[in-house]
Amino acid sequence: MILNSCNRCYLTLLLCVAAAAAGSVPDDSGESGPTTRSKWLCDSTDLCLPEESLLPGEGHEQPRHRYESQRDCRLSCGKYGAIWPMPTGECSLSHDRVPFDPWKVRFNVVAPNEVTTQFLRETNRLFVSNLLKECIRNCTLAASKEVLVKATVTDSSLVLDWKTDESYMIVVRTTDKVSFVDIKAATVYGARFAFETLSNLVTGSVTNGLLLVSSARVTDQPVYPHRGLLLDTSRNFLPLRYIRNTLDAMAASKMNVLHWHVVDTHSFPLEITRVPEMQRYGAYSNAQTYSHTDALNLVKYARLRGIRIIMEIDGPSHAGSGWQWGPSAGLGNMSVCLNQSPWRNYCVQPPCGQLNPINDHMYAVLKEIFADIAELGAPEETIHMGGDEVFIPCWNRTEEITTQMKARGYDLSQESFLRLWSQFHQRNVKAWDDINLQMYPSVREPKPVILWSSKLTDPEYIEQMLPKERFIIQTWVAAQSPLNRELLRKGYRILISTKDAWYLDHGFWGNTQYYNWRKVYDNALPIDAPNNQKRQVLGGEVCMWSEYVDQNSLEARIWPRAGGAAERLWSNPKSSAYLAERRFYRYRERLIARGIHPDAVLPHWCVLHEGQCL
Repeated sequence: MILNSCNRCYLTLLLCVAAAAAGSVPDDSGESGPTTRSKWLCDSTDLCLPEESLLPGEGHEQPRHRYESQRDCRLSCGKYGAIWPMPTGECSLSHDRVPFDPWKVRFNVVAPNEVTTQFLRETNRLFVSNLLKECIRNCTLAASKEVLVKATVTDSSLVLDWKTDESYMIVVRTTDKVSFVDIKAATVYGARFAFETLSNLVTGSVTNGLLLVSSARVTDQPVYPHRGLLLDTSRNFLPLRYIRNTLDAMAASKMNVLHWHVVDTHSFPLEITRVPEMQRYGAYSNAQTYSHTDALNLVKYARLRGIRIIMEIDGPSHAGSGWQWGPSAGLGNMSVCLNQSPWRNYCVQPPCGQLNPINDHMYAVLKEIFADIAELGAPEETIHMGGDEVFIPCWNRTEEITTQMKARGYDLSQESFLRLWSQFHQRNVKAWDDINLQMYPSVREPKPVILWSSKLTDPEYIEQMLPKERFIIQTWVAAQSPLNRELLRKGYRILISTKDAWYLDHGFWGNTQYYNWRKVYDNALPIDAPNNQKRQVLGGEVCMWSEYVDQNSLEARIWPRAGGAAERLWSNPKSSAYLAERRFYRYRERLIARGIHPDAVLPHWCVLHEGQCL
């Protein structure tokens, strides 16, 4: 009895301590400043500071406008307020606010046909969903003004490619009873980006409802048409939920291409309906797969967020798992050097595997894979065919390849292997053309395909190996490499993934270095010459290779750093990361509100005390 009584007393004490501790934990979901109910001011250097820090008589010019919170202040402190990425055209933002209830936003869509109208209605739904996530307390506001949003689109097409017009204009004005928002864009994608910007003109009120800038005018369009993120789901499988989260964060950042590196030598998780053996032999397990329907739904999910999904089927290197079944099916060795050891003699990374360029059955299977990929995308969509890190000693150690090369009159020099490699890509491009002509006969112009930079794309070889009309080169060289400049001079179109700034896996393996968001942001890109009639610099991608990341660390590894690349690709700002940092911190907070888990970039104290840390 005494023991039971003591236990009850001890339990009561624990509960009391726990309750007291719970009451003392600060709530990080809202704002907490130096003084809980202090007003905030935007000073002459565009810092949002609590009112008591700008006392009269200390040489400070007292700002006229006072805001209820730091986030309220940030909406119009500085030319671009809280907009991310930075607009490239006109941007004027009022210092006054309109309290409103997100449920009292009304939409009027003016579009040329039913499909564009339906697209914009879905955009409206996603916009309201994002607004609701900004509420700090109760979204309901009894005395709310009505907010009337009119979105006008003139182009009836849903085509999303490097030629799509993504420009938009937003005008916000407010009367005694109503706030009017007028959005104009050529395409539904420009309108979607306008709604994203409009969400950046809103924040939660410390009481109820939301706050909107009372008047604004923004004209905007991206500098680069390809603003991408590579996601590798082969080294470590990523569940669909995390890929959708990645797409949501990309949408918040106005990025428009998910480069899905879906297969590699490690695993082949993607279902190929025409060749089910690929997934059967290549997936880590039956649970770690993407069905054809999964992939199709993901493409649709992305498209509603203004994002293309470009699938990569890597080859001839990085092709092992999924290709093992050739001999048992009577198709010969479709991949060679499979799982050879010591691996350093056969590939650049274990497990080894490289497609057999003299096996016709391999090309037939690859064509079936390409046909499945073509079905997944829109008629205008292209494919990434890999092409990096081909390990010539693998082919040179494979007797059936060297014997056939000699029979065809080749010697075994590097130039001969490069020629064989080039023929591999050109044969696959011909297969891709045949598929698209049959599947999408209305698309007359052959679609260029994307390849990684490699020995084959060296300036001394590329013009003899890869015709510039058919191949776009994605470079993954260091910032100081002359390769981009030399490829542009030769007339090639390029995508840029600067490996010493935009490889987000670096810093976690080998002798690599971690790149913080400032390094990502300040990575300068070349631009086309003003008199260049043909766009050559299409844009770029940050890359999340997954050797050392899975769903448990994915979001913090990518975000918010990828947002630095998003502004670089949208705006190509002349200013440095230092001038963008307050907008960047607010951008990170929006990602959190939308259910993303970005990494921390500095102590929260520094966010609340602008200008006092860095």
